[in-house]
Amino acid sequence: MTDKKRARDLGIALGGETGPLNAITDVAGVEVGTMELLSSRDPSLATRGIPVQTGVTAILPRGRDAQPKPVWAGQFSLNGNGEMTGAHWVRDGGWLCGPILITNSHAVGAAHQAATRWMIETYADIWEHNHLWALPVVGETYDGVLNDINGMHVTEAHARQAIDAARTGPVAEGNTGGGAGMICYEFKGGTGTSSRRIMLDGQSFTLGALVQANHGLRPWLTVAGQKVGGQFSEHRIPGMTAERGSIIVVLATDIPLQSGQLERIARRASIGIGRGGTPGGNNSGDIFLAFSTANEMDLPQLSGPWRQMVSLNDELLDPVYLAAVEAVEEAVLNAMLAAEDVAIARPEGGGTCKAIDAEALMAALRASDLCPDAPERVAM
Repeated sequence: MTDKKRARDLGIALGGETGPLNAITDVAGVEVGTMELLSSRDPSLATRGIPVQTGVTAILPRGRDAQPKPVWAGQFSLNGNGEMTGAHWVRDGGWLCGPILITNSHAVGAAHQAATRWMIETYADIWEHNHLWALPVVGETYDGVLNDINGMHVTEAHARQAIDAARTGPVAEGNTGGGAGMICYEFKGGTGTSSRRIMLDGQSFTLGALVQANHGLRPWLTVAGQKVGGQFSEHRIPGMTAERGSIIVVLATDIPLQSGQLERIARRASIGIGRGGTPGGNNSGDIFLAFSTANEMDLPQLSGPWRQMVSLNDELLDPVYLAAVEAVEEAVLNAMLAAEDVAIARPEGGGTCKAIDAEALMAALRASDLCPDAPERVAM
């Protein structure tokens, strides 16, 4: 875990009340695990003479429950230049079962194999005696600027390590898991998370976001409503004149919701990343998933002919939408602020992908606040 301050701890004015960890794991039962392959720690990984900086992030929506119980889900793609396996079934069936993995673009197969094998082993008796199949969700973003992506270093065993490492509690951010080699607004990006508490009909619920942030160009960067990217002209990524990154967003909640409602919540991730300045570039895979742990029940194949579930009235969705927007916006900032500098792998000798400097960011925000009529955005 990094000892760097997160966005809210720095005093950046962000809306909403967070859960105790300000993480997706504030949603009860959700577990997150990460593993990294870093040639900066183990030089033997760089078998092709190119730095290795990659990994896998695993999310277990129901932890290690021995019964294969689905979570209701919805999926949305703002821009489809990327991959999320299992998305077709989420859109049709409205649910998913098993781990959600996030990695680099060329490691989807290895991660998918690991998730499938974990499900077959974890649910062994049920899988053996029923005609059941695994359609795990695996998302990806491209880390080829900072990592030897074509070396295909991530294996099934590595992805399984991420699943086995999944726990409740704080989530490691920055250069962790699948975010190890990712870039955000030409700063070092990676894994970030945040959460929001929501009161509905007198009851307290939680919504959490986890992002793998690998998107945006420096001039676009906007923080807490202030466009600050133009104040960071140094240490830009060589040759990056158009966006060629992506972002995966996973939203979790314990609010009882139907799949159509969850798809609409997934759409709100578009507004969350838009608050950071990105328009969703042509070469960016901006792919979002939302799931609810409420309405726990058996797989449809193992259930009776009728199913009953409780869901929130659509008229009460506005605070849920706002929570999704705010949590995604903050998760991206947390990913950037937790990150560490990384050497650029391609082009060779390209220098360093710098992490954003928190003090410089706060100075830029204060400078923006000097504009006439600018609202106060930073706690002084």
